[in-house]
Formats: sequence, structure tokens, C-alpha cells
Amino acid sequence: MVTGIGGFIGFHLSKRLISEGYEITGIDNLNHYYDPNLKKERIKQLRVISNDKSNSFELYITNLENTENIKEIFKKHCPNIVINLAAQAGVRYSVKKPIEYINSNILGFLNILENCKEARVEHLIYASSSSVYGGNKKIPFSEKDPVNHPVSLYATTKRSNELMAHNYSHLFNLPTTGLRFFTVYGPWGRPDMAPMIFAKAIFSKKPIKVFNHGNMSRDFTFIDDTIEYIYRLIGKPPERNKTITQEYFSIDESWAPFRILNVGNGNPTSLMDFVNLLESEIGIKAEKLFMEMKKEDVEKTAADITSITNLTGYTPQKLLVDGIKEFINWYKNFYFQ
Repeated sequence: MVTGIGGFIGFHLSKRLISEGYEITGIDNLNHYYDPNLKKERIKQLRVISNDKSNSFELYITNLENTENIKEIFKKHCPNIVINLAAQAGVRYSVKKPIEYINSNILGFLNILENCKEARVEHLIYASSSSVYGGNKKIPFSEKDPVNHPVSLYATTKRSNELMAHNYSHLFNLPTTGLRFFTVYGPWGRPDMAPMIFAKAIFSKKPIKVFNHGNMSRDFTFIDDTIEYIYRLIGKPPERNKTITQEYFSIDESWAPFRILNVGNGNPTSLMDFVNLLESEIGIKAEKLFMEMKKEDVEKTAADITSITNLTGYTPQKLLVDGIKEFINWYKNFYFQ
């Protein structure tokens, strides 16, 4: 089962799973946070791939917080693996619409946990976020770092998901893996994220807003590397660690079948270098509006990917310059053809 199947990561992951012969139960509410037509086009692509592969692919359009609907879907399909990528996304939007984040990211995730418990799911993988690191200044961010100072409600809901997952891992022996994603980009990306926002503005010859006067950096992670990590984790559920007692506390591991992992590139790039690469690939110089940093933003993100690399045996392969080339090629074909 993949929730958020019409989303950026959910779509790419489902493509991979279908190609590998998995039967997919997909859930998405196709909300209007960003253009639902993009989500519908992603799902259309999945239907084509599924038909070509003669695989089972069933889609349900509902909110995660709809208790009865989610219960019925779990009861009908009895999933072995659940990958929860559905959430109300967006750091800045959480300032304007806090209730939507509580409903989707807290109540919705609780429904997922409850039904995974009842279905005795073998492995729940769920999306957390690098935003949980909040005001941390130590770079790179490690899963063992304290995460007690979030700077957005979105980050707070994601940290809450990690705590809720630990509770179910401890009480009900539910194996859970939380993934802290770092600025995932690539073809079919989210329109609310910097790569799409900047590309749209540059092609339209409109100014781009550069916050903190450009003094920012992000650990841009190409979508294919992200999907490879998730795919390799599916068959690696965490187990109870008998060497850890309740007197030993670590944020990323536990005596319960629980873990938290960074999913990043491990090679952060300055925002201005990223803009320069976009300009070069598009062939248009961007007009820039340099602005103060938003309170809900962070200056730098950088992932320590030691844990996930050791666990999966994989390291990111895509160079940023090549990833941007693929992204811009897709953007031109999708929006201008």
C-alpha cells in the first residue's frame, strides 16, 4: 500500500514497485494544495504502466483522517507493507492553514498506525522530513541530534509522527521506519518547491524571490536516488534491539522495532549555485528579488547519510548538474509540448 500515490515521491516509488511486480493499493485525496491536474497525470501514467505490466493497481480517493474509509481499505486489501507518503506538505503553508496539518498529518497518521496494528503489517515506512532539525546549527544533521526546536508547524507534525510511530513499535511490535527527506527534486516534482518555482519564474521571465539574500544551502536529493533508498529498505524492517534498554535513549533507534533515517545526498549546495545551474540549463538569466529570511525557514540543511548507506549499501549517484538537466528536460516536455 502506498499513500500519497499521486504525490511526487509516491508516484515515482509506485512506478518502481509496479515495474518490480508488486501489487499496489494506492490512496490519495488529490487535494488542491497544488495543481491536482499534475497529480492526475501522474496517476494516469501509473495506470498505463500497470496495464503494460498486467499488475494490480487500485486507487482510492480519500483523506487519511476518514477513519471508516481507511479501515475498509485495509480490511479489503490486508497489505503486508505500508508506505505512508501522504501528508499536508509545505513549511510556509503551515503558517496559514494549521488545522489542515493537524487533521492530515496527526489524525491521518494515527489512522494509518491503528490499521497497520490491526493488519499486523510487516513494515510501515513513513515520510518524516529534514525540517524536524529546525534551529539546529550543527552540520551535517545526524539522526542522533536533538530535534527539540522546530520552527514550523509542519516540522512539529513530522516530529510528532516519529514519536507516535515509536509508541506503536513499542506497544504493538509494529516495525516502523521514518524517513527524513532532504529537498527531493527531479521530473514530476512538486510545484511548491524551489526547483519548480524558480524554473517557472525563469521561463516566464518573472523575478524569483531569493530569501536570506541568497545565504542559504540545501541538500538537494535527486528523486531516483530517493526511490532507490526506499526500495532497498522495504525488505529490511527494523527488529527489536535486545542490547538497548529503556535506560538508554537515542532519537534514531530503540529497544522497539523502530528506526529513523536521513534520506539525502550528503552534499549540500548553496542556493545561488543552484540558481546558477538552473539559469545555465534553461539559457535565461533570472531576475532576483533578494529578501529577508522567513521565520519558518532554516538557513542550511545537510544530511549525514552514514546510517542509511550502511543499511542499504547504496550511495547517491546523480550529480546535481545532471539532475537539473533531467528536471528541465521534463519541464519543457510537460509544460511546453
